[in-house]
Amino acid sequence: MSLPVLETITDGADFALTVRPFLSQLIFLPSTLAEAGANLQNLKDVYLNTNPLVTAFAFALFLVPIFVIASEVNKNYSQVDRAWSILPVAYNAHYTAWAYLNNLPVETLLNILVLTVIWGARLTFNYWRKGGYKIGSEDYRWAIVREKVKNPALFFILNVSFISFFQSMLLALITTPTYVFLVTATVDGGDTFAPHDYIFSRVMAFVIIIETFADHQQWTFQKVKKQYQANARIPDKYKNTYTTDDLNRGFVVSGLWSWCRHPNFAAEQAFWIALYQWACLKTDTLYSWSGVGVTLYILLFQASTIFTERISARKYPEYKEYQKRVGKFIPRWSIEPMDGSKTG
Repeated sequence: MSLPVLETITDGADFALTVRPFLSQLIFLPSTLAEAGANLQNLKDVYLNTNPLVTAFAFALFLVPIFVIASEVNKNYSQVDRAWSILPVAYNAHYTAWAYLNNLPVETLLNILVLTVIWGARLTFNYWRKGGYKIGSEDYRWAIVREKVKNPALFFILNVSFISFFQSMLLALITTPTYVFLVTATVDGGDTFAPHDYIFSRVMAFVIIIETFADHQQWTFQKVKKQYQANARIPDKYKNTYTTDDLNRGFVVSGLWSWCRHPNFAAEQAFWIALYQWACLKTDTLYSWSGVGVTLYILLFQASTIFTERISARKYPEYKEYQKRVGKFIPRWSIEPMDGSKTG
């Protein structure tokens, strides 16, 4: 049996019913795959008869040594970053495919998959636009961390434990609410697309739009700033958008960035929070084990944002004033934008 037998939709959020009984499959999966060999039918049988959550975590573990080896060989520690927009899509596609091949209802799973594909495509495009896929390209934060952790052995431990292992597992964990939807589909009425399903799917689509606009505003500002620094002129197209004070300041404070300091990060976290809350509402629970992933995701973003802002505060003299005036993720409605900025 690769899925639990549930009596109610609420049982879909029960860790003891939906996860614990199948953890042993993770231990025996390598030997089962070895026995299947290269026979496609045997491999398909293994896939269909293995709990899909176990398969997802097994794949995440499989990727860890690949990330470690690739990063150490290339001395580039952004390997997981390059897969960030791809792996959650792959996991949600896996849950959808597994359900379809096992003749389970997939309407809700398909909606989640489409939203995740759009999320991943937007993130991939933005990462490509920043040059993240160029050979030798590495996130500047890892370069700074390497400068601080000078002991090669300690940095290797950091690479194995956090950069490669933790982040790989995290990208599987944030999609575990999709597994909850999969198991509830086995219960009568579990895949019915109710009004709240429409609401949550639209909320997830909306935050993708917000994140897209925020990234575009940041990209446009940086492009104009680069042109301004090269010839000391604001391009005619942007004279009504930015002032010389904006560009001399060095960081964007207009548009969505006048509401909060990281609107793209806020939307990114909101996307996965919405998926988790959707699963909770679906199973009529206030919280469940599938929230572990999004909780760790939020904590990671908190830590990453603190680190990024320390760099920005050292680089830009006015950044500390910006921090006082504008909220990090949640807007401070009573605070006026910084002087010289345009909110349009």
